[in-house]
Amino acid sequence: MNLTVFTGSANPALADAVAKRLGLEAGRLILKRFLDTELNVQLHDSVRGHDVYLIQPTSPPVDQHLMELLFMADACRRAGAARITAVIPYFGYARQDRRASGREAVGGRIVADLIKSAGIERVVAIDLHTTSLEGFFATTLEHLTALSVLTQAVQPHLSPDSVILSPDLGGVKLAERYALMLQRPLAVVHKIRISGEEVQVRGIVGDVRGRSAVVVDDMISTGGTIEAAVQAFLAGGGAPEIVVVASHGLLVGPAGERLRGLPIKALFVTDSVSVPKNLSLPIERVSIAPLLAEAITRLHNNQSMSDLIAHR
Repeated sequence: MNLTVFTGSANPALADAVAKRLGLEAGRLILKRFLDTELNVQLHDSVRGHDVYLIQPTSPPVDQHLMELLFMADACRRAGAARITAVIPYFGYARQDRRASGREAVGGRIVADLIKSAGIERVVAIDLHTTSLEGFFATTLEHLTALSVLTQAVQPHLSPDSVILSPDLGGVKLAERYALMLQRPLAVVHKIRISGEEVQVRGIVGDVRGRSAVVVDDMISTGGTIEAAVQAFLAGGGAPEIVVVASHGLLVGPAGERLRGLPIKALFVTDSVSVPKNLSLPIERVSIAPLLAEAITRLHNNQSMSDLIAHR
């Protein structure tokens, strides 16, 4: 069965890097919008009988990139593709996995249903915000992790007194894995979320006095969680030497301004999404193209994925 890779407009650089590692070129298609803003997708290459992989993070603008993914999948299905896999390095709506206030939609479930209805048989995602999303999918979900490549990248920036800092209780399991792999102690910030952009810190658990910190999270959106965690760390006597590590660097809204005011020496994120320009932050991008290429190769050849899967 032939292997074909397509990409939308969300992160073509990552898709091209993956395709290159697979010894391929990304398939040709046209994405265009009519004057009334309706999307139109047309394939230029035949996919009949092919094993197709659509590489498209649903990053901001989330709805636009999500619709591109769904339309690409439908075009491939109607063109006779044998199997369609959506490679979604960053999965938008992942934080909407439950009703927090009662009268609201569960966005994660809606998107999972849309993916199924578009003819996508399998999804590959990296470091989902919450593993509860796995229960939403009627399709096969391969939940990978970028932990290994990120720990390798941050290792040279550690000092003997570094502590791994989880910015909230929800990220403790992820932070524990970082602490284990980097062989450093763990501290945890206790926070409550006031709104989508504001958080309030209640305290910090662990010995941080005089130590430097590696703040770890699955994603950075507006930077509010990281800002609150660093401020709590400094207030607890931590040294103003901070490294931040996250799988997904959305860095939207006030993120640039918030993070610029903190003593961050390096900010490690993967290339799962396109990082906004002109942020004036010490960003170090770590490529997940090798990880995705390896995953696609194994899936295409029906090989085990166990050592690539996220366990948290």
